[in-house]
Amino acid sequence: MNPTHSPYLETTSTGTPSVSLEPDPALAGGDPVNPLAAQMLPEQVCRHFRMLPVSYDGATLIVAMADPADEMARDVALALTSEEIDVVLAPPSQIDAAIERVFGDLGHYPGFDAEAPSYGPPEPGSVVAPGRIGEILVGRGLITEDDLAEALEIQQRTGSRIGEILYYEGLIAESDLAAALADQLRVPLVDLDGVQPSAEALETVPEALQREGRCIPLEVDEEALYIAITDPLDDETYEAIRELTDLRIRSYMVTRSDLDGLLRRIHLDEHVRAARTELLTRFPEDCANRVLSGGQRAFFITFLVLVCAGFVLSPLNTGIFLVALCVLIYLLASLYKFKLFYDSFGRRKEFDFTPEEVAQLDDRDVPRYTILVPLFREAAVVPRLTKNLTRLDYPKAKLEILLLCEEEDDTTIDAILEANLPPYFQLLIVPDSQPKTKPKACNYGIQQATGKFVVIYDAEDQPDPDQLKKVLLSWERSESNVVCVQCKLNYFNTEQNLLTRFFSTEYALWFDLLLPGLDASGSPIPLGGTSNHFNREALVELGAWDPFNVTEDADLGLRLHKAGYKTVVLNSSTLEEANSQLHNWIRQRSRWVKGYFQTYLVHMRHPLRLMREIGFGSWWSFQFMIGGTIIFVLNPIFWVLTTLWLFTESGLIESLFPGFVYYAASLQLFVFNFVFTYLAVAGSMQRGLFHLVRYALFSPIYWGLMSIGAWMGFYQLFTKPFYWEKTEHGLDAGGDH
Repeated sequence: MNPTHSPYLETTSTGTPSVSLEPDPALAGGDPVNPLAAQMLPEQVCRHFRMLPVSYDGATLIVAMADPADEMARDVALALTSEEIDVVLAPPSQIDAAIERVFGDLGHYPGFDAEAPSYGPPEPGSVVAPGRIGEILVGRGLITEDDLAEALEIQQRTGSRIGEILYYEGLIAESDLAAALADQLRVPLVDLDGVQPSAEALETVPEALQREGRCIPLEVDEEALYIAITDPLDDETYEAIRELTDLRIRSYMVTRSDLDGLLRRIHLDEHVRAARTELLTRFPEDCANRVLSGGQRAFFITFLVLVCAGFVLSPLNTGIFLVALCVLIYLLASLYKFKLFYDSFGRRKEFDFTPEEVAQLDDRDVPRYTILVPLFREAAVVPRLTKNLTRLDYPKAKLEILLLCEEEDDTTIDAILEANLPPYFQLLIVPDSQPKTKPKACNYGIQQATGKFVVIYDAEDQPDPDQLKKVLLSWERSESNVVCVQCKLNYFNTEQNLLTRFFSTEYALWFDLLLPGLDASGSPIPLGGTSNHFNREALVELGAWDPFNVTEDADLGLRLHKAGYKTVVLNSSTLEEANSQLHNWIRQRSRWVKGYFQTYLVHMRHPLRLMREIGFGSWWSFQFMIGGTIIFVLNPIFWVLTTLWLFTESGLIESLFPGFVYYAASLQLFVFNFVFTYLAVAGSMQRGLFHLVRYALFSPIYWGLMSIGAWMGFYQLFTKPFYWEKTEHGLDAGGDH
């Protein structure tokens, strides 16, 4: 009985709640009686004692009785179900009518052989005492008394169902659990292998409800709709289906893996299309499927024509104008980042929780959580991935880890299958389609997700074991419009070589100084590619990730901000593998820069509209944080000019830097570069990476490498805009961590 649609009307003078069993269109389900719970007592017993189970939550059976004082009726109900019993009062006529509704016509699904063995309603005249699910499993020799005791202890702590605990802890096979549950609930258990639901039946229940309710319509006739469902006690799903049809609902129990497999097969084309085009269809102006809009193309062509004309008419003044423009961009972007650093020290707002606060979180109240792990050519890190994610402190029965593998990636798929992973790990094969990017894989995965919250982890990630719980605490203490929590990233192989040391100092600067500054100032936060936790409903509402954007995380951060949602920063870390090979690092960096350019061009298709949507301050933040990436393309040009002047003292170069331009450029060269180097040191110290401070002093060398990646990304923006430069993992010398 769903508490939000409770038929309890009043409490009698004896203290027994009174209930109405009359069908009522005002109720979401139309009928206050759960027909599957009702069948937990045999029909003849219900008629004889004028009582009927009306709801069951996996632990307590609520039984409506005409005479709650009838001790014999109570004893019979207790003996036949072995469940905790709560008694409510209902008029005898209403109990009789409800019994007719439940037992009048149990029906048969026409697609199955009536002689086929299955667990179903008891034969008339028989009395079956199914007992508790744990006792059934022990009685069948499927688990031991010790297994049951362990599961009961976990249930006391987490509130999960016994069957789910046994399955997710790896103590029982899914098929054995389903058979026992079907026997307990007197629901037929069917095998969906080879079953093809009718088109007419599928049309009665929307795909979204099939996915969320883990059910699928099999057949429909003039009297009934026959559905396969993984949880026959899911009142909310039944209520939603009853709102769509007046037909009687006949249920058949199936395993979760069978149902998921059938759903994916039936809706394959729909899921692939949504993963590729959901954002493009619903929000075309926010999609990076084209590099430049018509207006942007006209702007850049006009700008180039004017520059060329300027060089023809007045080459020196045109050169001075371009140099001054670039210096101004440098100056404003640098000043803005200084402001963010100041905000991160003076107005830090990031969440931080002590172990004691985390320990106070009741596992019985935590929601289901989905982890998406996109994988491509990652066979080498599968063992590490399993080890890292099994360390998470979260009830396993409320955890769903979807491993997203590309269809062509046989090596990684085989590695996962051979790993014999726990049941809460699920392999999800992403069908081959373009664009072949991480965000498209995540879009496919989120359609299969069932958690209230969802997080992205990469294959090599090592999140803090208590990260999920800290995220829940962050949401509890946040405003209602917070839908994303960004955790901090750094690396576990900081000491592998010089490149990993530089990379680690950069991440410390970004996640420990810049992002907290953006958070404190209320500006859009360009999300990291991993460890960003979302409210799944809000994420789906926004169209999820842009499959054409190769830094889908930064793009999504701005789209969240545009929609009026907020992102907060949490002081919980996820360690990744820093690129230790230069070629691999440059390819990764080129993708990041290309994606930032994509994000900037997409959201600047209508600059004034963007300013109205996100506000004046956030608009300028976007210019400097995302648009300011152009600095890394400009850097080599100024380095070359400076080097040439030092060796030649060319008058032409001097003439490009008249007084005010020269002083601004000198400020950048001597003061701002020093300050940014100092901040790299401060970021390492803030993170506690004191051993990297001496390497942070040589950050300008690393900036040169960043410019190489920037130029490669800039080139690919026009030659291969959607190409995903794959980052190879598993290169760290440390191996297991």
